[in-house]
Amino acid sequence: MLIKEILEQVKSGELTIEEAEKLFHFDTYKELGYAKLDTNREERTGFPEVVFCEGKPNEYLVSIYEKLLETDGRAFGTRASGEQYKMVKARIPDAEYDPISRILRVIPGEIEKLGYVAVCCAGTADIPVAEEAAQTAEYFGTYVERVYDVGVSGIHRLLSKTEILQKANCIIAVAGMEGALASVIGGLVSSPIIAVPTSVGYGASFEGLSALLTMINSCANGISVVNIDNGYGAGYIATQINRLALK
Repeated sequence: MLIKEILEQVKSGELTIEEAEKLFHFDTYKELGYAKLDTNREERTGFPEVVFCEGKPNEYLVSIYEKLLETDGRAFGTRASGEQYKMVKARIPDAEYDPISRILRVIPGEIEKLGYVAVCCAGTADIPVAEEAAQTAEYFGTYVERVYDVGVSGIHRLLSKTEILQKANCIIAVAGMEGALASVIGGLVSSPIIAVPTSVGYGASFEGLSALLTMINSCANGISVVNIDNGYGAGYIATQINRLALK
């Protein structure tokens, strides 16, 4: 529970001062032995902890989700497998899984989505990374407009969406192959762009390294770059920018 929520409950009479005092004496993390859950992260940074699921033993992952639900009332994880989803679902019936983005989440109710972020991807093969970015931003309370399959090989498709892009507070550009999408968008809009290289492409793309280097060396202004396939990182930063725009 956030400090603001505790104070509001004291003000409304839902909590006594003594009860609130006990809540303020919380641990900054929960010790599980194999993990230390950062339960104080949202209070410090404005964002709750998110789980990177890939590589975690199933039993550990299930326990982490249960503890996050207990402390935060929700849980969100990236790079989850179908097997991990089944394990979590068996213990947490409200768990949801998207096999495209590989996001595993437990969210009670609807999340209010504010502002405007556009998530673009060059090709259909880039959608898994784009969806990781889009769903991450939505989980953190950002309104997202998706603009998919607008790569430079058919640039008229991108140009037909210029009005949508120019309204956004921030744009996420996801592309593999040579990674030119972010540079083209950079010449069309005034908002900051977060470029996400993907590992999509043939041999000389070097599993995303070619797109990464193109994006880093872009001659367009206002472009920042995250790691290869890091949709989560892009969605997080886009939300930070969107929140600043709303202020």
